[in-house]
Amino acid sequence: MGHDHHHSHSSADAEIRAKALEALLVEKGLITTDVIDEVVRKYEEDIGPMNGARVVARAWTEPSYKKWLLEDGTAASADMGYTGKEGAKIVVLENTAEVHNVVVCTLCSCYPWPLLGLPPNWYKSYAYRSRVVREPRKVLSEFGLELGEDIEVRVWDSNSEIRYLVLPEQPAGTSDLSAGELTELVTRDSMIGVARL
Repeated sequence: MGHDHHHSHSSADAEIRAKALEALLVEKGLITTDVIDEVVRKYEEDIGPMNGARVVARAWTEPSYKKWLLEDGTAASADMGYTGKEGAKIVVLENTAEVHNVVVCTLCSCYPWPLLGLPPNWYKSYAYRSRVVREPRKVLSEFGLELGEDIEVRVWDSNSEIRYLVLPEQPAGTSDLSAGELTELVTRDSMIGVARL
């Protein structure tokens, strides 16, 4: 699947340097681990995923944008200013009443950073990367998502060339909400496919 293994090594090097810098800042009393944890949490769960949530909300409110997003996720995302090396080619997968998409990177942690921010630790874990391909329904149920047998589950493997974003189903009863209000409903996990809204 064309993973860029050099990318994996440079990520590991960057992670080692980041840990060393963190340790030094904490040791010198310039910052606490609680502050660092909170910044990471914000980028994992709030700030980063807001870009993707804005894309999803626009797709829900503008049929022509949704069509474009599904045809060319890279260009449609770039139209909103979300580009970058970690989002080289974005493919958007639409969840429907019949099909549920879930994303993984089986070899490392390829992830659409410009749209979702930092990948969560569980996304990078060996357990998730190896199991979601073999037993997607069981893994999804561990996230609290129970899908009926009538729903087809499709697992997509991100790599260094293609990053996937799930377009969740718009929740019932929200068609009168503005794009801004809809943005608030979208979660990071729904855009990975391990949750529904």
